[in-house]
Amino acid sequence: MAIDFELTEEHKMLQQAVAEFVDNEVIPTIKEYDLQQKFNPQYLEKMKELGLLGISIPEKYDGAGMDYISLGLACEELERGDTSLRVIMSVHMGLNSLTLLQWGNEEQKEKYLKPQARGEKIGTFGLTEPGAGSDVASLRTTAKKDGDYYILNGNKLWISLADVADNFLVFAKTDPHAQPPHRGISAFIVERGFKGVQTGTIHNKLGVRAGNTGEIILNNVAVPKENLLGEEGEGFKIAMSALDNGRYTVAAGAVGLARAALEASIKYAHERTTFGKKIAEHQLVKEMIAEMVAGIETSKLLVLKAGWMKNKGLRNTKETSLAKWYACDVALKCADYAIQIHGAYGYSAEFPVERYWRNARGAVIYEGTREIHKLIQADYALGFRKDKPLRRTLPPYKPEE
Repeated sequence: MAIDFELTEEHKMLQQAVAEFVDNEVIPTIKEYDLQQKFNPQYLEKMKELGLLGISIPEKYDGAGMDYISLGLACEELERGDTSLRVIMSVHMGLNSLTLLQWGNEEQKEKYLKPQARGEKIGTFGLTEPGAGSDVASLRTTAKKDGDYYILNGNKLWISLADVADNFLVFAKTDPHAQPPHRGISAFIVERGFKGVQTGTIHNKLGVRAGNTGEIILNNVAVPKENLLGEEGEGFKIAMSALDNGRYTVAAGAVGLARAALEASIKYAHERTTFGKKIAEHQLVKEMIAEMVAGIETSKLLVLKAGWMKNKGLRNTKETSLAKWYACDVALKCADYAIQIHGAYGYSAEFPVERYWRNARGAVIYEGTREIHKLIQADYALGFRKDKPLRRTLPPYKPEE
């Protein structure tokens, strides 16, 4: 099957619409929200108006019905403005809504997916715990069956949109004694309004300060049995398939951040003069610019390949992992170069490049650390890892009639 790298007119119109929103409404205001560590709900409302909160959900479920490359392009433009906007797409669309599309039954899609696709409800993802990040199987949140309910107890940490989301996709152990341990994990749709659900905000993060990040506390939360996503014991598979989608959005967004760093560097290099000429004429500055260009172009191709595979309905765990690892490393490298090119000014909040670096630093940790992705790629290459068919797959992109 041939890969076509040419964007459609629909893709280009989407890029333009999101770029105009970023240029006109995000870039002029984001600095203050970042400094104040405040989440701006107006950004979320505008994303709803643009149809981004259901961008790749089929029209059947009240989404925009666009393809997965469109999702990547939107994430790229949003993160060019600020990482906090792409994070909304990652957790609401990538980790939650697309997971409901893949694993939910029709009743769950009607009740939860449709309102999320319309942007009337916001979803997020509750996997990480104080003692469980990369080692998912060590999570300690429990879910005990009690008649028509599961009783959930536990604490989730580093949850994006913790204080904003209406619905949480929560992972808990229904069988704490299962061997291997990951087979005892199940997934549940938890509403904010369920008794015993509490959330709190994490302050003074290094980056993504304009984004809401916090914890979810579950204290004897009674979750109806019909809110079990998939089957008991499928939680690990569901979580890993969700990460294929979330990591795709992170990789695409990293391209946008890297672009922002490059654009800021080019602008400054033409303005700043040292030793009687613009710094753009200095060879070592040119070297940094060239490295940024190469990294961005390579990252774009990896993201496009992953998006193309998603459109075809092909398993893309390996390709998405590689795109996420590489593009996030490139974004951090580009942000670092941008600070170097700006010199002392790059070290201050007067210019945006220090924010780019702070935001880029987190992406090499969340949704699979750099080290986890290296292990994934090595295991594929060495033959230690092979993908097994999933009971339910993310549907391929089919244009609506």
